[in-house]
Amino acid sequence: MTPPRSTLRADAQRNREHLIVTAAEAFASGQAISLDAIAKRAGVGSGTLYRHFPTREDLVEEVYRDQIRPLRDDARVLLETEQPAKALHAWMRRFAEWAGERRGICEALVALVASGRFGTGPVCDEVQRVLGMLLEAGAEAGELRSDIDPVDVGGILAGVLSVAGAPEQRAQLDRMLTIVVDGLRPR
Repeated sequence: MTPPRSTLRADAQRNREHLIVTAAEAFASGQAISLDAIAKRAGVGSGTLYRHFPTREDLVEEVYRDQIRPLRDDARVLLETEQPAKALHAWMRRFAEWAGERRGICEALVALVASGRFGTGPVCDEVQRVLGMLLEAGAEAGELRSDIDPVDVGGILAGVLSVAGAPEQRAQLDRMLTIVVDGLRPR
């Protein structure tokens, strides 16, 4: 991805921020839109967009960077009120609802997992941290295995969302998440 924000020239930083705002508006519209169309709407060339965001996944991750953080607080509250395995299931369901409300995030997660880049962007990093916290609590309580990598669970979650991420598929999603959590229990 691009250098940290603080190392960009002022005009490059303005272009980057404008691309993020434009992409957020485009994604919120619910309509499919190409990266070239986002660049055009932002008033910059495609080269500028690709210099800042080499892939669609990079742009999607940046758009939702700050929106993912409240899910960490949700995980903490769930751990205070539920057993860790139930907290994990409930958090994955909340994440699915969060992702379902944000155009492009499920596809980006699947693409990041498939490319081996899961955990290299702000959304994936946060998902990995939250899953790590939930898995650790579950291992300490003896409810979940201690040898599970949060990146693997994130990949599984992305796969589940690619199959059952739509709002009308919530019953299937719940069944699949139950299978995932059951598979994480100690043998």
